[in-house]
Amino acid sequence: MRAAARGFTWDSDTPTFFPYHTQMPLNDVEQQLCDLVDARSGQLLVELAEHVAIPTGHNHTPGLDAYRDILIDQLSALGAGIEHIPGDARPKWIEQPSFSAESTKSEQEIPPTVIARKTCGEGPRILIVGHIDTVHDPNGSFQTLTIDHKQGTCVGPGCVDMKGGVLIAVTALEVLAQVGVELNWTFLLNSDEEMGSFYSEAALREAASGHDFGIVVEPALADGSLAVERMGSGQFMIEVFGQSAHVGRAFSDGESAVYKLAQIISSLSELADPDNGMIVNVGPLQGGEATNIVPDYAACWGNVRFTNSVIGDKLAQAIDALATDSQSLPRVKVNRHWNRPAKPLTDAVKLFAQAAAETASDLDQSLPQDSTGGVCDGNILQAVGLPTLDTLGVRGGNLHRPDEFVEIASLVERCQLLAVLLARIADGSVKIPSSK
Repeated sequence: MRAAARGFTWDSDTPTFFPYHTQMPLNDVEQQLCDLVDARSGQLLVELAEHVAIPTGHNHTPGLDAYRDILIDQLSALGAGIEHIPGDARPKWIEQPSFSAESTKSEQEIPPTVIARKTCGEGPRILIVGHIDTVHDPNGSFQTLTIDHKQGTCVGPGCVDMKGGVLIAVTALEVLAQVGVELNWTFLLNSDEEMGSFYSEAALREAASGHDFGIVVEPALADGSLAVERMGSGQFMIEVFGQSAHVGRAFSDGESAVYKLAQIISSLSELADPDNGMIVNVGPLQGGEATNIVPDYAACWGNVRFTNSVIGDKLAQAIDALATDSQSLPRVKVNRHWNRPAKPLTDAVKLFAQAAAETASDLDQSLPQDSTGGVCDGNILQAVGLPTLDTLGVRGGNLHRPDEFVEIASLVERCQLLAVLLARIADGSVKIPSSK
């Protein structure tokens, strides 16, 4: 079997990982796939410019609908059946005071998750996930793709995170179909990854349970690496209810919610232990109406990161313990949701990552591996038991900034990598044990 020849073996009782690899020539089908992608290099850049020009940040419904429809048309043309999954409401307390009035209003629109599915019979089932939302203001000045051929880059809102990734994934499926590779695939498109995937989490979990391989086309890490291990993430909001009073006439009658919140924030800072996999960050804050009134309400929003479920549970218990009973004054209420489980480096992921790295090597590409504190939908997929690689998108940088860029060459290179890897999964060359 080619899987063994490509550098790894699997013993069902004792997983063993052998990282040796000798570069192997592409077979005829794989070479055809690469040639077809290379021939579409100009088209890839044109399509990326078109997609980037559609504003999909801040839950901008018109833009999300327009971009989603383009992708649905392309996937339908490949013979996929299309299903719209209604989104679930996310907790009200997630809303932060720093949100603009317009953003808060648009937040009430709950976008659907689209599942495009093509079945070709027996064989491995592959779930590809891409998000179509960005973080960029749909009414801001950063709206179009600017191409710099001299530097070999293009700059635009969402070009790397992750419209470039979605583009190469759809293109890979198109060239696979063009050369006649039969593949069981599902493409899930959600519209709220940048906001935590609260709307689409249930759809992600349901889809993950019915597949053998998971691929999320998030951009590569800064040096082009594949992220094989991610921290988990959670959100919290702490509210404090005090007693208002006039500062000059009745200060002692008041109970300052702000002072109590300050004590809580100090306690939260002591929980942080980055060297041991615990990150706690607080911000933004809210509290008080005027300097001459003892504030009766204060609140803070925060985020945690954790390397495994044990540490995640420890943080949850510590933060939950800050709450008081309903008769206390000041009274403390804790709202929290750990929405992205930690994504550890499992034996199945090691094998999948090795197969991707060896495919890259056969294409004269490099695919090193690394870990990250960042989170994505891959955390959710793997928590269900689906071995997932979630940085197979394009190379670039400056994510979430007004100078976000893509390395132009990576549009072709990463599309070729994805197409050949999918072909090898389809023909049985890449095999990994189920971790479900």
